[in-house]
This record gives sequence, C-alpha cells and structure tokens, in this order.
Amino acid sequence: MAYFDTKYTFRLGELYCGPGGLAYGVLHAHSRNGLLDVQHVWANDVDADTCDTYRNNICPENPDSVICKDVRRLNIQELAPINAFAYGFPCNSFSSIGEHQGMENEKFGRLYWYGIEVLRTFQPFWFIAENVSGIRTAGTNDFKQILTDMEESGYKLTVHLYKAEEYGIPQIRHRYIIVGIRNDLPVEFHVPSPEPYKNIDVTAGHALADIPEWASNNEVKKLTQRVIGKLEHTLPGQNIWQAMKNPDFPDEYRIKEHYSFSQIYRKLRPDKPGYTITANGGGGTWGYHWDGARELTNRERARIQTFPDTYTFTGKYASVRRQIGMAVPCKLSRIVTKAVLDSFAGEEYPWIEPNMDGDQKTKPKKGKKNG
Repeated sequence: MAYFDTKYTFRLGELYCGPGGLAYGVLHAHSRNGLLDVQHVWANDVDADTCDTYRNNICPENPDSVICKDVRRLNIQELAPINAFAYGFPCNSFSSIGEHQGMENEKFGRLYWYGIEVLRTFQPFWFIAENVSGIRTAGTNDFKQILTDMEESGYKLTVHLYKAEEYGIPQIRHRYIIVGIRNDLPVEFHVPSPEPYKNIDVTAGHALADIPEWASNNEVKKLTQRVIGKLEHTLPGQNIWQAMKNPDFPDEYRIKEHYSFSQIYRKLRPDKPGYTITANGGGGTWGYHWDGARELTNRERARIQTFPDTYTFTGKYASVRRQIGMAVPCKLSRIVTKAVLDSFAGEEYPWIEPNMDGDQKTKPKKGKKNG
C-alpha cells in the first residue's frame, strides 16, 4: 500500500554532511513511479572547505542553508522544519584507523547524539545514518546503545552492512547503513538487493579510465625519492609488507616497523575493485596507482567514490583528499534512498534480509508491496 500516491517532495536536513556524497545520492533519487523525491533544506559541518564543497555542488542557489560550525554550538531547535534526515555521524572513534575507541573518545564518540536530538525535535518520516563496519566492535555496547536511542526516538530500524562493491561501486567499502521509518507510519523498508548490479564492471581499471582533461582536482602529487623507490618495487595489489618478502627488495627502501594496517603503500589492481578510500591515516595510506610510482589523484579517488567528474572540491590537496575519504559513495546513497522512496510509494523492488553481521549469506527475495 502506498503511503503517498500523489507527487510529494521530502524536505531533507543533514548533520555531518561532509562534501555531499550522501546528499548527492539522496537528492538524485526518486521513486520508480516518479512521484516521490527529496529536496535540500539545511546541512551542517564543521570544516570550512567541506562546507564550501557542499555549497558549490549541492545548493549553490542557497549557500546560507549550509551552517558551518561545531554541531555542539548548533541550536537544533531553531533549524528549519524537515521531514527527512541524513547523517553520517563521525566515524573517527569507530574505524580501524581511529583505533576503535568508540564512546570513550571524548571528541567524537557521542556526536551521534545530536542526530538523536534532530529526530526527537522534528520527527521526520524517515532517516538514513551511516558509519564504518568497526562500529560494532569499537565498544562493547556502543552500537547497541546507538540503536536503542534511535528506536526510543520513535523509529523502526533496518540495519545492514552494505558491501559497496556488490552494488556496482568500484571500491571495497563496507559500511553500516541504518534506515529508520517512523513507528506510526504503515511503511516497511527492505534492504535493496545487490542482484541488479551484479554485472556492472567494478574494477579500478574501468573506474579510472578516460578522465577528461577538464576534470578538476586531478593533479599528481609529487613524492619523495624514498617513496618512489618503495613503489617501484611493489607490484599491483601488493602492500609494502608483501613487497618486502621479495629478497631483491632494496634494503634502503625497507620499513623496520610492522604496522597492522594493510594499506601501507598498497597499489590498486586494475582488474579488482579499489581499496577503501580513507580520510585519515599516516604516510603511505592514501592509495597508489598500479601504473608507475604515484598516489591516486583526488579525481581518481572521487571516481572510486562515484562522484561525477563535474563535482568540484574546494581546498588544498590534503583537505580535498580528506573530504573524499569521509564521504558516502554517491551511488550507494542513491540506491538506498530510492528503496526508501519506493517503500513510501508502495513500489516493488528486489530486496534481501538485513544482515547486521555482514557474514551470513543472504538470498534475494522477490519484490513486494510495502506497507
């Protein structure tokens, strides 16, 4: 049963908006019957470059709708009314790079609560929240507490560990996405099946091909000779630890410390999806092209995150790299949002059972009417 059977546009608010990957997908989604879509109302982030990127690409006609300030200084009660909400609350406390500190991280751990405040203030019809797969192991009860707070705000939740590469995205990126539908609504959301995307070429070689000369943010970063030497002796698909197993690997380029992070000087393979594009981490963790001794350009990173080539990023090289790494892949956001809109429109779509653990097999189910 359709909850909306006439044209309707949801009004979207967003916290921790980043450069707009989540918003781009949400705002470019519509229900299969074309009746339901979403418009931007307001967004918030703390980083000036990130806010400028969002303004320039998502809402250039309404730049003041992006509020650039620390969320802890944001008066949520004074924000414009919304009935749809998205937030990728900061993952620094829950990622492997962030050392899984969880709620114990005073700076980032409890920032999710401001999203709870939005839910309780505006009671939107639906919301989408995203975080890293490590959120389940960052703290013994952290994830459970977050879900409890969402449920107690009046929402029925569907929690799923999405594997981006299964949805036509050229990147091995595994993220929890939580979809909440308000309890009083006769609408049931299902996880969209990856089946329709199984024949899409998700190799890095395909994703990075034919970048036009006019595309911005495509400069190649200059590396030190020591880094170049490491990469010249590293094969596609290898990281530095694997490369150093070769007895011919030069001693002057070897690393003595052995870190657990597998992306240290790791080259992409052209015949496989790209590795997870990261925002944080030390030297050697930024992703490297299989052809030659160089980092990926920021435009190549954006391609792997499924940003269109027309999407321009504001800031210096490191700032742009961080923005892209923090983003939700545009295509994954659009797929999930379309399923939300189809659920409200009563449209059928192929779906699977939610899989919080990410390790059990799920079989596609036949599409069915929601509600």
